Amino acid sequence: MTWTRFQRLALIAFITVEVLIFVGAVVRATGSGLGCPDWPFCYGCVVPPTSAEDIDFTKIDLEKFRAKAARHGRDPATITPETLKAEFDPVATWVEYINRLTSLPVGFSMLALLIASFGQIRLQRKRVFLASVTAFALVLINAWLGARVVFSGLKPGIITLHMALAILLQCVLVYTAWRANDRPWTLPWKNSLPSSRLRWLAWGLFALIVIEGVMGSQVRELTDHLAHTHAGEPRSQWVIELENSWVYLVHRSFSWLILVAGIAFLQLSRKHLTRAGWLEWSIISLIFSQMILGIVLAHVGIVGIAQVLHIGLSSLLVSALFLWLLGSSRKPATVSGITLPAR
Repeated sequence: MTWTRFQRLALIAFITVEVLIFVGAVVRATGSGLGCPDWPFCYGCVVPPTSAEDIDFTKIDLEKFRAKAARHGRDPATITPETLKAEFDPVATWVEYINRLTSLPVGFSMLALLIASFGQIRLQRKRVFLASVTAFALVLINAWLGARVVFSGLKPGIITLHMALAILLQCVLVYTAWRANDRPWTLPWKNSLPSSRLRWLAWGLFALIVIEGVMGSQVRELTDHLAHTHAGEPRSQWVIELENSWVYLVHRSFSWLILVAGIAFLQLSRKHLTRAGWLEWSIISLIFSQMILGIVLAHVGIVGIAQVLHIGLSSLLVSALFLWLLGSSRKPATVSGITLPAR
């Protein structure tokens, strides 16, 4: 399959979103979500300060900070220039600021994709156009939601929704890149016809992975909550409360189910495809990696690098499996009775 320029543009947009997800995971792992407590500026500046002494409080609307504190159950009277200076963390501030900067390429690439998608209408690819419009709308919604995350003080449900919409955006971009071709990429089926058994297994695996991702975000939110409510106590004293929660128990059980389904998926792929290619092996490798990272996070602790990889690789896993499902939905193209290579 020869890539079109529009497909390359969709791929660039996908990469910018993936980078943003990894950077967002760094923000989560370092606890820098409120590094810039105001939005769209950071401590009232376009470029944030590097030390508390550099903060110009004449540019900050303290009433907004106090209103925010009141929403979080904090006495607004305690919000003063002195307390804000004392709470200033330059590392958290710049991590969050870099996260905001990383969102700029996403916005520009999505706008370029939207403009270019009008040309797809002339090529009778209205679904590609609609997918591009949907992707642009999802970016706007998630940008607004990102502001809500800051204003809400990292409210758990909003964080989960923020991440879920980012992964949905990736799936839309995968479809956009895949469909914007006269002969979209297809899997090399041995008998020319797709295996319904393998496809149903893949759809089930996809659903399990999506549910697992949502529950994983909820487990992380519960971990943050317990760490906050048991501040100063050893992790060993409150982790039992986490491990007895239903969401943790279901999340842990699902991971083993996904592993078994992933192995079955690979075996059936080797049976029904002419070969198990890079995509099938990537999917099973990502599943194994997620299992290992999950064990590290559960039994070693909330290791920063493990958390970042766990979040970032989960989005890649969903995208890879969704691409496989798209490729499984069509028969290989033929010319004069000769089956064209699927990949």
